[in-house]
Amino acid sequence: MIKKSEKDLKEFSSFVQEAGLIWGPSPEIYGGLAGFYTYGPLGKLLKNKVESSIRQTFNQNGFREIEGPTVLPNEVWKASGHLETFKDRTIKCKKCSAVFRADKLIEENHDVPADSFSEKEILDFIKKNKIKCPTCKGDFVEKIEKQNLMLGTIVGGKEASLRPETATGTYLPFLRYYNYFRKKLPFGVFQIGKAYRNEISPRQNVLRGREFTQAEGQVFVDPKEKNSWEGYKEIKGEKLPFWPESEQKKGEHKEKLISVEEALKKKLIKSEVYGWCIWLAYTQFRNFGIPSEKIRLRQHHQDEKAFYADDAWDIEIKLNNYGWVEVCGVHDRTDYDLKKHAEASGIKLEAVRENGEKFVPHVLEIAFGSDRPTYALIDLFYEKKGEGEGKTTFKIPYHISPIDVSVFPLMKKEELLSLSEKIKQDLEKNFVVDYDISGSIGKRYLRSAGAGTPYAITIDYDSIKDKAVTLRDRDSEKQKRVKISELKEILNGLLSEEVDFKSLK
Repeated sequence: MIKKSEKDLKEFSSFVQEAGLIWGPSPEIYGGLAGFYTYGPLGKLLKNKVESSIRQTFNQNGFREIEGPTVLPNEVWKASGHLETFKDRTIKCKKCSAVFRADKLIEENHDVPADSFSEKEILDFIKKNKIKCPTCKGDFVEKIEKQNLMLGTIVGGKEASLRPETATGTYLPFLRYYNYFRKKLPFGVFQIGKAYRNEISPRQNVLRGREFTQAEGQVFVDPKEKNSWEGYKEIKGEKLPFWPESEQKKGEHKEKLISVEEALKKKLIKSEVYGWCIWLAYTQFRNFGIPSEKIRLRQHHQDEKAFYADDAWDIEIKLNNYGWVEVCGVHDRTDYDLKKHAEASGIKLEAVRENGEKFVPHVLEIAFGSDRPTYALIDLFYEKKGEGEGKTTFKIPYHISPIDVSVFPLMKKEELLSLSEKIKQDLEKNFVVDYDISGSIGKRYLRSAGAGTPYAITIDYDSIKDKAVTLRDRDSEKQKRVKISELKEILNGLLSEEVDFKSLK
């Protein structure tokens, strides 16, 4: 994996902070706590857009959103297996005693699925490839340790833990869902919310935080209906960039663009409903605006796959600064979770078929978050051309840009300011608007482009007479004169890509 130079990475990191995207580690004035970050004004707007896209995609495909607690008693985590098995393998530097997650240490520098490596394979790989400590460039102790990732607490004298993912808390109200959905399967629910992990040596900004926002969708289905999935017919011909385990073992890094139907026939995936889930996950990342050539689907190795997973693939994105990064996992968890929680709680978590036969539903999971796609969008669409002011642009896709439109009065004159304020207030009912009256109009255009804002509106003295403004396109830098009364309709069309800027008269 080829990483950017230290100079390029430093310049990118400066842009992320100075643009008001992501700050930290936080709290900065106290030296910062690794793995915790603050989203600045621009970053929070972008993250909001990402989460709105998640909600829209899930809702349009029949899922309904729930919100559960972030703290659960340890009896829950014992039943789910987290207390015993939720651990990562670590390795320690001989020189400075810094501890790192062993598989990520490898993956940060080499395009290999190190999570599937045995402890011996990890140590051998580190030695063979002369991987050094990122902190002091020292050598590592030739021993692998394990660290539990759970963050514990005490609630009312009872041991509890902060959730390390939203999935477990999503399974627990199954009987409530079953009643809500009129005792009919299949149904889908999703949850967006904070999760916490005692991540080992978190680096790479919010890609590996200790506090992060997850967004996980869960499909509950009758196991007898996994290969008679209604939505499959519509998407079976869709071609996705599959990278099967067999190709990974050959050392071939190029994914193959094949249809979901072909993947099922070749037994790369095991069911129609799983094929639909993996298509939906891929579609979500395309909806964010991630280019198709930057996405691949990587199959888990047999010795990497979780013991309860019948099918397991990851979505990975190729970032400019860190190469291929895992951003989403799609898992067929079968009936593992509902059975485990039924055993531990003594409450049967079952459904009933029309013939009266009782069964435990299977669960298919689309597990990702909003932090990594937010960071990916910043990484992929940041551009620096040359040196000096105005050489940095943020060419994020228009539909997901943090700010929709900028409003600029040409000069600080009362009549222009009054009309500009009126236009701003009207547009704010439908769009995120930046209002800037400081500096020359040229500098304001540059600032607007640096924030990724697709369109800028300039109000001049002619605007008072002809009731029109100048609309400027970020990427082409072309300008059109449009009626104030038509602004909302035009912006809606442009941002939804139903209208082409060139077509405006």
